[in-house]
Amino acid sequence: MKDKAIGLLQELTDAHGAPGFEDEVRAIFADELAEVGEISTDGNGSVFCQRGQGPRVLLTGHMDEVAFRVQNITADGFIQFVPLGGWWPHCLLAQRVAVRNKEGRKIMGVISSKPPHFLPDSERSKVLSIEQMFIDVGAQSQMDLDANYGIRVGDPIVPMTDFTRMGHHDLLMAKAFDNRVGMACAIQATQALAASGHPNMLIACGTVQEEVGVRGAITAAVQAKPDVAVVLEGTPADDTPGFNRALSQGAMGRGVQIRMQDPTAIMNPALVDLAVATAEEEGIPHQVTVRSSGGTDARAFHLSGTGVPSIVLGVPSRYIHSHNSIIDVNDYLAMVNLSMALVQKLDQANVDSLTEYL
Repeated sequence: MKDKAIGLLQELTDAHGAPGFEDEVRAIFADELAEVGEISTDGNGSVFCQRGQGPRVLLTGHMDEVAFRVQNITADGFIQFVPLGGWWPHCLLAQRVAVRNKEGRKIMGVISSKPPHFLPDSERSKVLSIEQMFIDVGAQSQMDLDANYGIRVGDPIVPMTDFTRMGHHDLLMAKAFDNRVGMACAIQATQALAASGHPNMLIACGTVQEEVGVRGAITAAVQAKPDVAVVLEGTPADDTPGFNRALSQGAMGRGVQIRMQDPTAIMNPALVDLAVATAEEEGIPHQVTVRSSGGTDARAFHLSGTGVPSIVLGVPSRYIHSHNSIIDVNDYLAMVNLSMALVQKLDQANVDSLTEYL
């Protein structure tokens, strides 16, 4: 399972998947699950694999990553850009990016930076806004950029980062673990459940445009009509210097994170209890968390229809929303194992019990 996990994570993180341009990720999902169930999409491009009978259990991650889009091209061939998702400008200067043109060609560029030799003292401590930055792909003019690079206004841009196994080979560094870990888990858990069986209609899903306001989950919920939603995420780790590590609820290497609450969703308490009990019974390393910031696709799923019991399972990821994030593959495997074990518990009786309020 670990070898499959690492290969799948590399393929998914290498994919170019800006919000609204998730086609490379969607193709991997469809290819991996084509023999497992019925593949379909909704009108926004979220993708589904449905199999089985019984209560509708959604196992879902978002396909997109934080990215950029070409906003303007200067006369001398430099690219001005807008963010897609939440970026901290500190992370951007002098970083490599890949611009994907209409033909699918990926052109390497670098985000602008001035040598310190040219900076007056008054500028050295300032952080540039994204509006002040530009991307240099080596073009000589606007005409050159169009004719020889095929780059035009509107083209998507993502970080350009090599997938790397670190000195400790269970630690992986790449872009887009938020949320290609969720996509990999949805794929890998569904493949394993197809072989072992499950007491429900399992709907694996990859949503679009989570990073720009959980937009894909809104329409995906209408198509999937889930009775239960298990949201799979690459969640921010809080175990590095600058955090109170004694109070960490998202430490790398301590297992899958079971989220009870964030500002956008209070998870169904009975479903949380079932997830924690299942992890304990199966000996799956886990950590529970109440978040005071951030949000996930659970925001849309738990409010869809007349209300859907929802939970978020996460892999703690250091430095997400940057060019280089780090995970422990064992945390990812814990999320796969808990996802599978939880789905196998969600028969009709257990699903019904989640909403027995009277």
